[in-house]
Amino acid sequence: MRAQRHELHLLTGSYALDALPDDERADFEKHLARCPACAEEVRGLRETAARLARATAVAPPPGMRARVLAAAPRTRQLPPMSRNQLARAGRRTGLRRISPSRAGLTAGVLALAAAVAFLLVTQLSTNSRLQQAQAANHQIAAVLGAPDARIESVPVTTGGTVTAVTSLRQEEAVVTTADLPSLSGARVYQLWVMTSSGAARSAGLLTITGGGSTTPVLADGVQPGDQLGITVEPAGGTAQPTTTPVVTVPVTA
Repeated sequence: MRAQRHELHLLTGSYALDALPDDERADFEKHLARCPACAEEVRGLRETAARLARATAVAPPPGMRARVLAAAPRTRQLPPMSRNQLARAGRRTGLRRISPSRAGLTAGVLALAAAVAFLLVTQLSTNSRLQQAQAANHQIAAVLGAPDARIESVPVTTGGTVTAVTSLRQEEAVVTTADLPSLSGARVYQLWVMTSSGAARSAGLLTITGGGSTTPVLADGVQPGDQLGITVEPAGGTAQPTTTPVVTVPVTA
C-alpha cells in the first residue's frame, strides 16, 4: 500500500532505518528530492542512528581469545566419515563427494566453531547487563523508526551538543550527546524529564564512552510541553536535580 502524499512527511524515521517496503521507499525518495525539511531530518536521524550504534557496541570480554584457543585442543573432534557415510550423506544432501581427509579437516573446523559458540553462549547467557542493553536497543530502534519521530539538536552551555529523537505516539525520547566535556569521577551527567508544572523525573545517567559521546538513554512518559534536561550531579545520581541544567530540549507536538 502506497503512502498518501500528506503521510510522506511521517516516514523519515522508517526511511533512515531502511525499514520501508520498496513501493513506499520509491515514493518517499521522490518526495525527498523536493522536500528540504524531510531531507535534513533524514540526515540527522541517520547520524543519530550511527552514533547510537557506536555507543551501544559491545566489546569482547577480556580473555575471550585466550579461552577459545585453550578450549580448541580439549574439544573432542568427530572421527572422519567412512566412504559409505560420505556417499550416503552426498545422496541425502545433493552435495558433491568429499574426500575422507577433507571431511576430517571439516570436522575439526566444526569442533573449533562449536567451542567458540559454547564460550560465547556461556558468556552472554550470564551477562544480564548485555540482555538489558539488547532490550533497550529494541526500544531505541522503535523510537528512531516511529512514523512521528522528530529529531532536535541543541548546544550545551558547557560545550558539545545534545540530540533528542522523540516519538509522542510512543511517549518516549532517545537522548545522546557529542563532544560533551568529561567530568571528574565524583560527578555525572543526569537526564531528566521536566514537566510544565516544574516537577522533574530522572530518566537515567549519561555515560561518556569517548570523544564526549554518551550512551543513549531512553526517557519514557514524555508529553508535549515537557522538557528534557541534563544536569551535573554527584556520582550515582540524585532523586531531584541539585544544579541548573546545562541544556534543555523542549518537547513539542
